[in-house]
Amino acid sequence: MAIIVWSKASSPASNTPKLIETTTSRHPAAFIAEPIQGVGGFITPPKEYFKEVVSIVRKYGGLFICDEVQTGWGRTGKKMFGIEHWEVEPDIMVMAKGAANGAPVGITIAAPEVGDSLKGSHISTFGGNPVTATAILATIEAIETRKLVQNAEKMGMYLKDQLNGLREKHRIIGEVRGMGLIQGMEIVKAKKEPAPDFVAEIFESTKEQGLLIGKGGLYGNVIRITPALTIGRGDIDQAVQIMDRAFGKIPASRTV
Repeated sequence: MAIIVWSKASSPASNTPKLIETTTSRHPAAFIAEPIQGVGGFITPPKEYFKEVVSIVRKYGGLFICDEVQTGWGRTGKKMFGIEHWEVEPDIMVMAKGAANGAPVGITIAAPEVGDSLKGSHISTFGGNPVTATAILATIEAIETRKLVQNAEKMGMYLKDQLNGLREKHRIIGEVRGMGLIQGMEIVKAKKEPAPDFVAEIFESTKEQGLLIGKGGLYGNVIRITPALTIGRGDIDQAVQIMDRAFGKIPASRTV
């Protein structure tokens, strides 16, 4: 297994051929990626990245497997699935909890040529569970009839604006990033040093005030915000006020 990352060169996937040539058998089975890294800290690739890297991987005979567990079902706004923003069609796509509003579910979708290549019987003890299938259908219907994909786009833009407002006020917020209702804030000290200790304090403070947030990133210094797709401006305003108070509890003397 090799980890493919994007570079800051003119071509974001410029290091991919060398990586495949030097760290693999040169015959990769597949390239697996989330459109936006989840636990990795909501890192969002450049617009050209997936087109370039998937094209390269396919030249070497590999498939593109897209993990939509956290980004799927409208969360990124405008599109039903996150990878659609990069205009690339996966060979295999996997999804989970968002498809059934939290009910236990796992879904794998494959292109016909991939699915048809699987010979013999493939069964699962709980596959096709009627209760879960009903939950999935009800969730999809709610997403469509209540226009939650559009709401994720609209409220996501508003949320990002409010988070950037916090960034201007609190120096410990190094960056705000994300798409739709999957937004992250990089928490730092001295402008660039990861500050997971601050995140732990903020985590507890917001919890005491009734707001649950997530954390992630390589150093555990990214605050992850993934509210319900039904969220409105009032909920966002209240959440931002709580985070503002939590950030304000970090003394300025500790941030330099």
